[in-house]
Amino acid sequence: MGASYTAVGWNRQKKKYDWFIFGFCVLYLSLFVGVTAIINPDYTFETALIRSTSTLALLLLHVILSIGPLCRLNNKFLPLLYNRRHLGVTMFTVALVHGSFSIFQFHALGNTNPFVSLFASNTQFGSLSQFPFQALGFFALIIFFLMAITSHDFWLAFLSPRIWKTLHMAVYVAYALVVMHVALGIMQGEPTPLIPLMLIAGFGSVALLHIVAGWRERAGDRDAAAGADGWIAVGPPLSIPDKCARIVTAAGGERIAVFRDGDQIGALTNLCAHQNGPIGEGRIIDGCVTCPWHGYQYRLADGCAPPPFTEKLATYRLRIRAGVVEVDPRPLPPGTPAAIASARLSSADLPVVL
Repeated sequence: MGASYTAVGWNRQKKKYDWFIFGFCVLYLSLFVGVTAIINPDYTFETALIRSTSTLALLLLHVILSIGPLCRLNNKFLPLLYNRRHLGVTMFTVALVHGSFSIFQFHALGNTNPFVSLFASNTQFGSLSQFPFQALGFFALIIFFLMAITSHDFWLAFLSPRIWKTLHMAVYVAYALVVMHVALGIMQGEPTPLIPLMLIAGFGSVALLHIVAGWRERAGDRDAAAGADGWIAVGPPLSIPDKCARIVTAAGGERIAVFRDGDQIGALTNLCAHQNGPIGEGRIIDGCVTCPWHGYQYRLADGCAPPPFTEKLATYRLRIRAGVVEVDPRPLPPGTPAAIASARLSSADLPVVL
C-alpha cells in the first residue's frame, strides 16, 4: 500500500476528552435505564437498553454534526473538532449496541436468519404508517461502520483527502436515514413526545448552525476584483494581521490565504493537505502556518511541511504595487517558493520571489 500505518497517540488532552465521553455515556445510560425502571416497571432491561442507546446515539450524532459550523463561527470550539473522530467512533459503538440488541430482540428468537428476518418480515414499502423503518437504521449503521473503520489517518492517506472526505460526507445521508428511522419507529410504536421533540430540536439546531455558518462564509466568498493583468488586490501589507491571514477568493471560488509573518508575506491555497481544512483560519505558530483543524504545519516560504513530513501546498506569486499587496490567482506547483519580504520591496510592478 502507498500509506504507512501509525498507531494513534493519546496525549493528556485526548485522554481527558475520551474519559469525559465515556463517563457521560455511562451516566446517560444508567440514568435512562434507572428512570425507565421507575416510570415503566413493565419494561424489560433489553427494551430499556435499546431505547437508551438509541437516544444517546441520536444525541451524539447531533453534537457531531454541530461541531463543524460551530468552529467556523467561533474558534473556541476547535478543541472539539480535534477530537471529533473519537466522538464519531463512540457514537457508532453506541449505535451498534442499539442495533445488535434490536436485531436480537425482534429477529433472532425465531427460526429465520436474523438478517433475512430484518428485511423479509415487513415489505410494506408503499405504506408510510407501516414502512419497514428498521431497514433504514441498518443502512445508516453500515455508513457509520464505514466511517468508523476509515477514521484513522492511514485511510486518509491511502484513499487521498478528496475521496476520504467524500466518503465521510455520507454522514448526512446516514443522518437522513436515522431521522426517518426514528420518526417512522415512533409512528408505528408507542407514541411519546420526547423523541419527536429531540428530532425537531436537533434537526432545527443543526440546520440553523449550517445556514448561519454558510451565510457568514459566503459573505467573504465574493470574487475579488482582478486587475487588467489578472492579479488580485489584497490590501496594504499591514492590513494583513501579523501571524494570520486574509483570504481572497479568485474567480471560480478558489480561496487563497495570504499570510504575514513580520515582514514576510506568502500566499497558500486555503485547503490543508490533510483533510482540506481551512488553512486561512489558522495562525503562524513556531514559524509555520498551522491548520486550525488538526495542527498540520507548512512553511510560509514554500508551502512545504517541515521534515520529516512531506505534505506540500500550492503557493501563489505575490507582489507589492503602489503599496498594495497583490496575488496572482494562478497556482504554482505545490512546494514552490513564492513568499516576499514586504519591508525590502518598493512599489515595483514585478513580483519578487525569495
